[in-house]
Amino acid sequence: MKHKKILITPLPRIYLISSGKENSNPGRLVRQLNILSATMPCIVQIREKNLEAKQLLTLALQARKIQLPTGSLLLCNERADVALAAGLDGVHLPENACPADKLRAFASNFIFGRSIHSHEALHIAEQSGADYLLFGPVFDTPSKRKYGAPQGLKKLGEFCRTTSLPVYALGGVTPRNAALCMAEGAYGTAGLSIFQETARLSETIEQFYRILYP
Repeated sequence: MKHKKILITPLPRIYLISSGKENSNPGRLVRQLNILSATMPCIVQIREKNLEAKQLLTLALQARKIQLPTGSLLLCNERADVALAAGLDGVHLPENACPADKLRAFASNFIFGRSIHSHEALHIAEQSGADYLLFGPVFDTPSKRKYGAPQGLKKLGEFCRTTSLPVYALGGVTPRNAALCMAEGAYGTAGLSIFQETARLSETIEQFYRILYP
């Protein structure tokens, strides 16, 4: 692996992705972050592709001001420039994005994650020095149906056994099936819609924690 960041502390096992709807429902992410329990660190990815750069930076700066649980990481999807300007912890890269080692040249302290859907993408992510992988969709989820059938638990296990990088299971993962992902070797679980009901956010995260940190 090339130019991989040396992680001093383990990555959180819960991975929260923003709604993608801040343009129509501004403030949702800030409300979510203010609800997070002080004792349950998470990775939070700001994934707002509908926002212009200036709007995305404003949101990232607002999120950065919130006191997140100790050990949490705040990332931006693909936009390394916004992450740097806002003082975030890193960037999550889509499968077809610029390799992590090219970006690490000017963001040496960043955490870099990468989405993968194939063994070829896994190999590229490893060679470019990614710090973790996001694999999915594992289960059926409405937002991903247009891309085809879910990858399934068996394929999740194949990917987890192929790499030494932490793999987060994404897509239709709930507290009811998270243990199945962990049994296949997943390091943690990631989600978007499962975390959108702010009234139950604390309860949902606690349920995941009991499974991911037995």
